[in-house]
Amino acid sequence: MDVGYRRADRDGPSRIRRPGLLERHPPGRTRFWDVDIHRRHVYMCIRYMPRVESVSASAFGDALEKALRSESGASLLLVDLDNLVLLNEKAGRDSGDKAIAAAARTLANRAKAERWTFGRVGGDEFALMAPGLSLEAAFLRAERVRAEVVAALHKAVSGKYGTTATIGVANAPRDAKTAEQLMRKADLALYAAKEQGGNTVGLPPAEDMVLRSSYYSRAQLGRLRSLGDRLKKKEAVLLREALDDLLRKYERT
Repeated sequence: MDVGYRRADRDGPSRIRRPGLLERHPPGRTRFWDVDIHRRHVYMCIRYMPRVESVSASAFGDALEKALRSESGASLLLVDLDNLVLLNEKAGRDSGDKAIAAAARTLANRAKAERWTFGRVGGDEFALMAPGLSLEAAFLRAERVRAEVVAALHKAVSGKYGTTATIGVANAPRDAKTAEQLMRKADLALYAAKEQGGNTVGLPPAEDMVLRSSYYSRAQLGRLRSLGDRLKKKEAVLLREALDDLLRKYERT
């Protein structure tokens, strides 16, 4: 499989497009694929695009919806690279690009072998959809995937910067009934694993540990969503940053 690079043009500002549409730009311009999987835009724009067998965001969403309509359901694996910012700062962005390409190649090969659906949901975040796989089986497969990705990363770049992978796993119908809910639960599982230090596989936290949207006003949620879009950060990340700041403030008193 050809896994060379296609350099994406970085000229010009990013423009928010309508969700669910595949936008094609003239040669030499960055391409954007936007899809609203769980009421948030997933932006798929990176500096180097490795040629691997991945589907577009809209196609991934369609495959997920189709799998959830079947009686056997599906498991979703969200894969995020750890310490990529540190790698970019210390070893240069080319090293970061090599790490992303190595991870994408490894995940694409695993998806092909397992007959899963593979897609990219961010610069260093990927998704694997495994139809008919239980949560327990998905957890064990995810650990194997994590080990394969870490091995590939350490071959591609120096391991001294701690570039590893963290995976969040969720299952429908066990954890969710819709694609929106499944994506959110896998996201929560991913960040629960990140909170443990990363380089591990996480499962969705207990429901009573999850902050519900009813705790916030619609205006607050709208402002949070806009801030996340502007900073290219997930709402969960911003909420954790705010909570950490609050705890530090009052723990000093």
